[in-house]
Amino acid sequence: MSINDHSPPAVADDGATDAQLGYRPRLPDFCNLGIMLRMVVLVNVMVIGAALSRADLVSEISGFWRQFLLISIVAQPAIILSLLASCGLKPFVSKLTYWRGVSVIFALEALIGGLFWYLHSSVVGVLSIGDGLTMVQFCLFFLIATAMVLFYFDLRARSLAPALTEARLQALQARIRPHFLFNSINAVLSLIRDEPRRAERMLEDMAELFRVLMADNRQLRPLEDEIALCRRYLEIEQIRLGERLNIDWQIDHMLGPALVPPLILQPLIENAVYHGIEPQQGEGVLHIAIGTSTASSKQLVITLTNPFHTKSTHVSGNRMAIANIRERLQLHFDAEAGLSAEVVDSQYVVTINMPVTPTSSDNPGTT
Repeated sequence: MSINDHSPPAVADDGATDAQLGYRPRLPDFCNLGIMLRMVVLVNVMVIGAALSRADLVSEISGFWRQFLLISIVAQPAIILSLLASCGLKPFVSKLTYWRGVSVIFALEALIGGLFWYLHSSVVGVLSIGDGLTMVQFCLFFLIATAMVLFYFDLRARSLAPALTEARLQALQARIRPHFLFNSINAVLSLIRDEPRRAERMLEDMAELFRVLMADNRQLRPLEDEIALCRRYLEIEQIRLGERLNIDWQIDHMLGPALVPPLILQPLIENAVYHGIEPQQGEGVLHIAIGTSTASSKQLVITLTNPFHTKSTHVSGNRMAIANIRERLQLHFDAEAGLSAEVVDSQYVVTINMPVTPTSSDNPGTT
């Protein structure tokens, strides 16, 4: 979920702005299961801390459990209500600036804190399980918990933001290797005299490829655009490798309107060609399958399969691309997305799972 913050960009320690580092302040996506789980864990850690501060553990260990029960009996349903309310407010909060969105969340938590204080007081009176918290203590706990949760997710977004910038820089510097550019130009030169139209088409593909790679790649983009980029890239490689490269597209059930992180597929395809097809003595097949999960139509699955060569000397580059994509998936979708890579029957298989994000939803993803 994105917040369009119009405040001046913050400046990093090295003089670069947060925007230049690929970071933009945003609230966490409260509807994301991974975000919800982290919030529950964080708040329960704070509940334990509050119980420890109120209990005299030296004289009575059971005092901790009494205080923990006293706080948790209200805190746990309060956490659930807060998550549900925050998720319900997502369409409204997503239209606000970051700090206005933060203010709304604090106001919501203060309201929930006040309501649950009355419940807390009633439970203490009925069960007689100890002294109740004052309203100031209770509301202060809610506000501190909210501030710590938002601070944690802001730090997490800052720590993962370089992955977005790296996706752009790595695409410009490492993913488009000098040998690829050199070979592509040579392929164009070899076609200019005999097949000028084909050479022109190849130059257009190269221009489009570099145009996309040099664009701002921090936002989600339609899956159809990513596929079109990959087709252009494979057309260039097809001219260079000829019959050695065979592509098997399995995208009949592809969800074109879905949004995906940019350059989520092209670096993997390039690695598949570079590590799997080029070392082949004869023909090599690259399988690309895109569809929904058999378990849920709301889960997008992308699978790439290419020949695996144990004597390849470029494994480190392959791991760099996979690590970068995995980190960007984590930033956009948290625990709801993942990437796995394994060798099956002399085939290298990379599988990406991510939620189906329709084009009508918020673009930038989650924190």
